Amino acid sequence: MNPDREPVLQAGWTPTSWRSYPIRQMPHYRDAAALNVVEERLRQYPPLVFAGESRRLKAQLAQAARGEAFVLQGGACAESFDEFTADIVRDTFRVLLQMAVVLTFAAKVPVIKIGRMAGQYAKPRSSDTETQDGVTLPCYRGDIINGAAFTPTAREPDPARMESGYFQSAGVMNLLRAFASGGYANLHEVHRWNLGFVERSPLAARYRDLAQRIDETLSFMGACGFDQRAPQINETDFYTSHEALLLPYEQALTRVDSLSGDWYDCSAHFVWIGDRTRQPDGAHVEFLRGVRNPIGIKVGPTTTIGDLEKLLEILNPHDEPGRITLISRMGAGKVRDHLPPLLDAVRRTGRTVTWICDPMHGNTMTTAGKIKTRSFDAILDEVRGFFDVFAQAGLRPGGIHIEMTGQDVTECVGGAQCLTEADLAGRYETFCDPRLNAEQSLELAFLLAGELTRHFR
Repeated sequence: MNPDREPVLQAGWTPTSWRSYPIRQMPHYRDAAALNVVEERLRQYPPLVFAGESRRLKAQLAQAARGEAFVLQGGACAESFDEFTADIVRDTFRVLLQMAVVLTFAAKVPVIKIGRMAGQYAKPRSSDTETQDGVTLPCYRGDIINGAAFTPTAREPDPARMESGYFQSAGVMNLLRAFASGGYANLHEVHRWNLGFVERSPLAARYRDLAQRIDETLSFMGACGFDQRAPQINETDFYTSHEALLLPYEQALTRVDSLSGDWYDCSAHFVWIGDRTRQPDGAHVEFLRGVRNPIGIKVGPTTTIGDLEKLLEILNPHDEPGRITLISRMGAGKVRDHLPPLLDAVRRTGRTVTWICDPMHGNTMTTAGKIKTRSFDAILDEVRGFFDVFAQAGLRPGGIHIEMTGQDVTECVGGAQCLTEADLAGRYETFCDPRLNAEQSLELAFLLAGELTRHFR
């Protein structure tokens, strides 16, 4: 902190003011002293991200609000401590890059790449407890809080897990920075990966035309003498995000920026408030109103116009462009009816927001065998519905938010692979919600390319 720069505080806000507000989704830690010790240690650790990076992302999100960029946000429903390997991080990063190349070419605008990575370790739950065979234990809330195994020891919230989450996030951040700036993101290499996907895809003929046009564009750039060593070819901006759910952890990583004097949550570049914690008078809203990161708000079928207007006033009273991203998560059968009134209400306020579509959370279903899954067709239908609503309003859609992995899992049914309920047991690896696998994610990108071409002409 710059000793000549006093911290800038929002009216009545401090990093601890959330503690006097009603809070939901907060685990109960039996040992308050152990919790305090961990929080104090976290406060001494270096930030995971830097304020200047968050400001750069905010400026790019403001571009998306004006229709001058498109947001691609993706990653695991909840990251697992057990999946802390370079291969898993690399493969998810790689698929996001592959998707971004396709979407950039289709939309003809920059694609802002945000990973649900390096911190997405906590998950909201519909119930505080879980019962199996007559035994009731605390629910699993993500690896940063407790363990997934159904035992009393594993399910006991443990504050030491926050420290583990910090170090795992730091390791993932290190890998992501290296991949983004060390040549792995080279545009020609990413496109070659896409060419390989196109050739092995069941929809190869459908995708080949777009892939060939991208190839021709890159060849043309080379023929014109464009420097193949330029940062635009070899590097990319890549940002991290997670739901700001576990507030003791978020507070401990909140720092004062030495340049501006503003407070930033340095656990991630972009943090969001979930569908279960967006109460205008709640602790999560109170905490996030004081940090200057760009923030997201999940907007679902239960969101009221009154609450949404209150949230925009509380979280962005000066209407700073890029500050607020509204993440629509309606469900394929509801988006065309529930989204338009909310979109119209926000427009009437005159406020600047970035709207993106989360087609995952409203389309979760349970099979007859009690396995949670999602339909690829429903996911695609919700995105198309979201785009249609914006087209009817004369606006451009701002982006997409998906749960996906770079691994060859079998968690969502449908897609070109024609996965069925019978296939789910093959590689069903998620502890929380089902994710699109690498093939389905790329297939979605190619299908969205057609929608973006239509909407971004």
